[in-house]
Amino acid sequence: MISSGNLVAVGIVAGYAIDTIAGDPRRGHPVAAFGTAAGALERRWWADSRRRGACYTALCVGTMAGAGALAQAATARSPAARVALTAVATWAVLGGRGLAAEGERMADVLDAGDLAAARRRLPHLCGRDATGLDGEQLARAATESVAENTSDAVVAPLLWGGLAGVPGLVAYRAVNTLDAMVGHRTPRHERFGWASARLDDLANSVPARLTAALASVLAPAVGGRPRDAVRAWRRDAHRHPSPNAGPVEAAFAGALGVRLGGTNTYGARVEHRGTLGDGPPPGSRDLRRAVRLSRLVGAASAAVAAGLAVRAAG
Repeated sequence: MISSGNLVAVGIVAGYAIDTIAGDPRRGHPVAAFGTAAGALERRWWADSRRRGACYTALCVGTMAGAGALAQAATARSPAARVALTAVATWAVLGGRGLAAEGERMADVLDAGDLAAARRRLPHLCGRDATGLDGEQLARAATESVAENTSDAVVAPLLWGGLAGVPGLVAYRAVNTLDAMVGHRTPRHERFGWASARLDDLANSVPARLTAALASVLAPAVGGRPRDAVRAWRRDAHRHPSPNAGPVEAAFAGALGVRLGGTNTYGARVEHRGTLGDGPPPGSRDLRRAVRLSRLVGAASAAVAAGLAVRAAG
């Protein structure tokens, strides 16, 4: 009889392949449905309280983890159903193809010199204020977003799926979605969103460093050197305000031989960051290399996740 770990491994690889080929569901995306429900609950539950926010986070994440566990248990007697469930859950929580496509589209409009179109496209990749950004700044913002989201939208969900199956996949995506919704330090969510932000930091700690390690190893595939990626990671990661985005963006900068970081604007909030990596600021060609590196890191992380699933069940 095929072990449960092997079934989960096959499902993860199948789900990764579906995302690579087909991308996100065009309608009725389950992550969007979760976000809608979580948003409605937040409007009813909100209070300027860390305790209230922690209860909100626990309820949302616990509900998703519990639903995943029940669904996984229901497929215990059917190997085909277990593989199908894991594949669909993996596909639903990944965003690799969409991330790569947005990066390529941004590179296309930058190559065409259409800065207005590039500024309109940037919000598809990150929350940075694109008003007034020039081509160099837009390319940097997009490259940084491709790097960070390789960890958040690809490596982290795969890793949690490998460790905990369907409950790990859906619980991680719930955590990451809540962080995007309430985890930023706005006046409304500074206290209420504290638990969501801290839980997201915890859930992404190991995946971010796996992403940085894979980017370093795979640097030669995009014309870089592993030692440059590792050096930038070790030297510069602490300069980033995020404990998890720092290692990823620094490793990508070193692998690509470019300089990331600087001043970023998010609406009324301005962040002055240190620089990550050496070399010139990235251009559209470097953005395409970042997309290629992101795809390679995603494929490698799917293999790692499949191996973890087999070992976890053994």
